Amino acid sequence: MKTNRLYLQLISLHGLIRSHSLELGRDADTGGQTKYVVELARALAGHEDVAQVDLVTRLVRDKNISRDYSQPIEEICDGARIVRIQCGGRKYLRKELLWPHLEEFIDKTIKFITSQQRPPDIFHGHYADAGYVAMQLAAAFDTPFFFTGHSLGKNKLAKLLADGMKKTEIDRQYKIQTRIDTEEQIVGRADMIITSTQQEIEKQYGLYTNGAAGTYTVIPPGIELEAFYPYYDSELDIDLLSEEAKQTKITLRNELHRFWIKPERPFILALCRPDHRKNITGLIEAYGTDKELQAIANLAIFAGIRQDINTMGDNEKAVLTDMLLQMDRFDLYGKLAIPKKHDFATEVPTLYRMCAQSHGVFINPALVEPFGLTLIEASACGLPIVATHDGGPVDIIKNCQSGLLVDVGQPEAISEALKKILIDQSLWETLSNNGINGVRKHYSWTTHCTRTMEQYCRFLPAHQVENNHKSSNQKNHMRPSFGKRLTSLTKLMITDIDNTLIGDDASLYQLLELLDEHRSDLAWGVATGRSLELTLEAMTEYNIPVPDILICSVGTEMYYGPDLRMDKGWQQHISHKWKPEHIKETLHTFDFLVFQEAEGQRSHKISYYLENKDDRLDQIRQALDEQKLRCQVIYSHNQFLDILPRRASKGKAVEYLQYKYEFLPRHVMVAGDSGNDADMLEGKTRGLIVGNHSEELAYLKSAARVYFSTGKYAAGIIEGLHHYGFV
Repeated sequence: MKTNRLYLQLISLHGLIRSHSLELGRDADTGGQTKYVVELARALAGHEDVAQVDLVTRLVRDKNISRDYSQPIEEICDGARIVRIQCGGRKYLRKELLWPHLEEFIDKTIKFITSQQRPPDIFHGHYADAGYVAMQLAAAFDTPFFFTGHSLGKNKLAKLLADGMKKTEIDRQYKIQTRIDTEEQIVGRADMIITSTQQEIEKQYGLYTNGAAGTYTVIPPGIELEAFYPYYDSELDIDLLSEEAKQTKITLRNELHRFWIKPERPFILALCRPDHRKNITGLIEAYGTDKELQAIANLAIFAGIRQDINTMGDNEKAVLTDMLLQMDRFDLYGKLAIPKKHDFATEVPTLYRMCAQSHGVFINPALVEPFGLTLIEASACGLPIVATHDGGPVDIIKNCQSGLLVDVGQPEAISEALKKILIDQSLWETLSNNGINGVRKHYSWTTHCTRTMEQYCRFLPAHQVENNHKSSNQKNHMRPSFGKRLTSLTKLMITDIDNTLIGDDASLYQLLELLDEHRSDLAWGVATGRSLELTLEAMTEYNIPVPDILICSVGTEMYYGPDLRMDKGWQQHISHKWKPEHIKETLHTFDFLVFQEAEGQRSHKISYYLENKDDRLDQIRQALDEQKLRCQVIYSHNQFLDILPRRASKGKAVEYLQYKYEFLPRHVMVAGDSGNDADMLEGKTRGLIVGNHSEELAYLKSAARVYFSTGKYAAGIIEGLHHYGFV
């Protein structure tokens, strides 16, 4: 990877994303966004200032979908690739079910970045879920954070409520409140939000509390003009078409004609996912209640890919079932075509041109349309359009003058607009030509890519120095970067605090000087039973700088310094089957246990004082086992009892760091003095036990990877660093 060019990371979590034959319409998550991000990656890779573009998405191994989506790396073109990260198991999940798994995705993406030559220069999230991921990664690596919403939760909520859905049902199906809360964070923290239209900024982001504080730029997306060429090109040069193109056209014609009694009529084309928001039922009602429109034109609705409606999600099933019921209710047999599948890469451009050749109309009846990529594609092929008067279509019609805007909530308005274009041949020709010319002027990928790169460069330090200015809207990127630091180092030292790091001031300050001297190749941290507050209190008292990593509360919390950013992925990982209230209830019967003060209790650590005699520790373990509580018991210094999640401990936290940042075990040294440190010292790393250790660690003297120093406290740590060749 050329270091003098940019490394960009685009993130788009949900849907089925691959570099070829996109399965658009397969479900509600595999739509225009998936096509957009693939084409954006391809276009950016061709820019002279870009070294590498990674499109990061979710890896899925599911027998119900293609094996293509299980490839960890897939090349899109030279300089662009799809990187797939597994999270939330192997099965394909709709986007609303991915929220609990985003921290896992973040952790594994950091692990992937660690394996690369350098971290990305830009993180660009697409949609709220990926926006959250990009926001966290940008914070970890002190890198500019860009966001493209594609659609927004508050706008969607308002439309669905207006359409009669109950708030409880909306939240159950769409996890709408989680999405809105996340979008509020994103709007407040993104360096730049890229929108497709000005209306998107004013009418959609304007609904958010942080909306006015956001930083925005309007960059309409581009389309592949080579694929979406005018309908008359294929009419004039039919002999120049490939055999595949000719076969595609014949296949589509036969498929449509089997539905229609009078296939020679113009036809109205709709192409969308089977989603409630797409308002397919509104379109069918408009057509079904207007006999004049039925006499003028046929209707074709390509509503995604389906095999068995009963196997589809509730939303898709409801929409498709209602479509079939409406077909029967309005007796549209012989007039309405509802094909079961289509291939976007080959068939959809041909569909647009076939509709234009019939002198038909394309309609996007969606209730919510932030942009409307299909409207641009249809216009590029010379097909006049009808769409909602609210949202992205307003800008498209303003730029291209290729169709009519209507209130899609009114069936009569839809049918009148369609008839106006179908009946007036002069108007049809004008709209058709306007669309072809307007798209080429306003919506090319070259223009989109150039403007996007200009925005990226505004937020990069080299550009700022070169141009001797800094945008007033730019966030502060001078804060320390734990992500860049930890992914660039190969050695790590973790030490306990009490009676290990502290205890001898002279050797402590000698150690701190040594760590600072080797800062360029050695990261260090602490692992302690103390809470974060008590850890910082000790560091303040002894004038210890905040280290790279703080593992607190016996390994149940992890923070990165110096801005103390919590590792939420670790918290999520250790929460597995953690039932703190059940544990407290079980142990409440033991009167020899004394509940520690409030400051000793944490969300993932329950602490008591215990004098261990008469097999009391065994009684506690037995009681917890009988209740099948997945937790662990740690006893130290002959008085402290900590109950932790099964997955949590100092040692497991160190293992997690090794995994996430790819530290080799032989390049990690852990130092301790008591039983509280035992599992950390027993790991595969290099263990160091200081000379003043408690006798409860004596059994480790025969361990192969543990060194007992003669020096005490910090002097023992220094001895260990020299012994293992860390300094």
